[in-house]
Amino acid sequence: MSSSYAPNDSVTESWSTIVAAGAEAESFLQGQLSQDIANLATATRWSLVLAPDSSVLSSVVVARDDEQFVLTMPSLLVDPVLARLRRFLLRTACTLDAGGEVAGPFASLEDRLAARWPGYGELARQLSPHCYGQSFVDQTISFTKGCFTGQELVGRLDARGASVPWRVVTFEGPSVDEVDACLRSMGPAGPQGVTSVAAGPTGVRGFGVAHRTLLTNGDLGPVIVEALP
Repeated sequence: MSSSYAPNDSVTESWSTIVAAGAEAESFLQGQLSQDIANLATATRWSLVLAPDSSVLSSVVVARDDEQFVLTMPSLLVDPVLARLRRFLLRTACTLDAGGEVAGPFASLEDRLAARWPGYGELARQLSPHCYGQSFVDQTISFTKGCFTGQELVGRLDARGASVPWRVVTFEGPSVDEVDACLRSMGPAGPQGVTSVAAGPTGVRGFGVAHRTLLTNGDLGPVIVEALP
């Protein structure tokens, strides 16, 4: 097991920004982000940057700062998100620049676990939005604002009841190895396994990915697994 999965109560979360500025920044982002950002004033909104196949590249917190927009996301996802957005930045009065590290919505992995919100480890699996739970979808996607990149496929999945094979889960268990083996024990080979881990009261706790059939198996031994709501 990779040493990056060593449990640590104070695993910090690193956040950075992308700044979108220019006369057409709002219209450009409306076509690229999953959330409706029209009339965004002092509030912030969670949104998603999706690949054309509707898989999630990153969740982002969107804020307006005068005539520009600031997108806050896990630091390790800034480069791929910039590359993805710039693919569609053609003849548009909008600039996109990395804005540096900032304080984000969660200071630590423990904060994210309490909020049951996926972070870099989970987002790096590039799953479809519904794999992260209905609450995640409800907070990050507008199905009424019109077209955005990835909208057709994610909208079709939502209309069909969002039955997805992979689910992001929280877990508690004796050790990383035992939890990882449990998460990989059902379903075909795929993205399942431990994605983020911290010390727990009797071992380890964190996030992972499991096949949906694992969630209907009543005997997981000492491992407790719950899908994100």
